[in-house]
Amino acid sequence: MADLPGYVRSCLHTGKLAFLAILVSGGVVLQILACALYNNWWPMLTVIMYVLLPMPLLFFAGSDSSSLYTESNSGWINATKFLTGASAIGSIAIPAILKHAGVIGWGALAMELSSYFVFVVAIMCYIRMNDENDYSIL
Repeated sequence: MADLPGYVRSCLHTGKLAFLAILVSGGVVLQILACALYNNWWPMLTVIMYVLLPMPLLFFAGSDSSSLYTESNSGWINATKFLTGASAIGSIAIPAILKHAGVIGWGALAMELSSYFVFVVAIMCYIRMNDENDYSIL
């Protein structure tokens, strides 16, 4: 990639950012459709988890994302891993509990879980881009 001209590299970076924007937009659309198509807005509870998911990473891990992949003796990094995992499981558990209680139907559950899957793919693509390039959260 170092032997490519600067304008080609910037075009590739722009395309990657556009792909991330499309993924996130698709996840949001699936989230809203899960509510609007079935005229039931209870599945929007998962948005709380989507908002809470990056908070431990931003507050406790800072800009050093490599510490999340290694074993650490730091209490803050361990708390970050735990809170992020709890939020991620909550994003799956809330629609499952709503379906079990009979509040939402199978279609809304499928759209909610596919929205979660699209968001996870977007996060993984962002992490991969962050490792390759100079993109950063902060």
